[in-house]
Amino acid sequence: MRYFIEFSYNGSAYHGWQIQPKALTVQEVLESALSTLLRIPISVMGAGRTDTGVHASQMFAHFDFNKDLDVDNVIFKLNSFLPKDIAVHNIFKVKADAHARFNALSRTYLYRISTKKNVFTFNQTFYVRQILDVEKMNEASKILCNYKDFQCFSKSNTDVKTYYCKIMKAEWVLVNSELQFTVQADRFLRNMVRAIVGTMVNIGLGKTTVEDLQQIIASKNRSEAGFSVPAQGLYLTKIEYPDHIKL
Repeated sequence: MRYFIEFSYNGSAYHGWQIQPKALTVQEVLESALSTLLRIPISVMGAGRTDTGVHASQMFAHFDFNKDLDVDNVIFKLNSFLPKDIAVHNIFKVKADAHARFNALSRTYLYRISTKKNVFTFNQTFYVRQILDVEKMNEASKILCNYKDFQCFSKSNTDVKTYYCKIMKAEWVLVNSELQFTVQADRFLRNMVRAIVGTMVNIGLGKTTVEDLQQIIASKNRSEAGFSVPAQGLYLTKIEYPDHIKL
């Protein structure tokens, strides 16, 4: 039987989601807790990868187990086993061929920029001292929805077959002293959101124009785009799936 597990994590202490040698990852910790609780080796497949230091307020993974689970009990015990920076919210049955990564319809990320020095959020946001032109940044964000090829925002030497992504939403909103960027797409390339935000910050500072953005995208060259903003301000916030995969 296949199960989906919904969880969240603060990525500050982890070298991203995916298991790697000699580095602590979220996948490793979650698999260890599940294996201990269910008393057999459990392997989980995540909905995607997050880089070192990136957070997730909603993440999904799937795993297989040959018995019916007492879901409420398993969730309670898992949260007892897991460290304080990983929390499980739900577990539910899905069809045998359901896949946490390939069945995802869209993913949404949030990036948080602090416009004022804040001693409580310095490790959860990116502090920008200069005044940013939010109107220009939103003007540039709308342009993203008109393109499909985002190679200019992708990390070099990735093993993807295509750089095509469909961006459904991209907007900046000022929330108190935080400037928040929300972007939704069917898929994201490695480092894509952080590169987009860095480019938008340059536009907000007047270093790059809105018109330049179209040339940057057309160039398909990562060095033409802006800097990669720090990981601590990035959050995976929502993943959507079709209803038909659930049992």
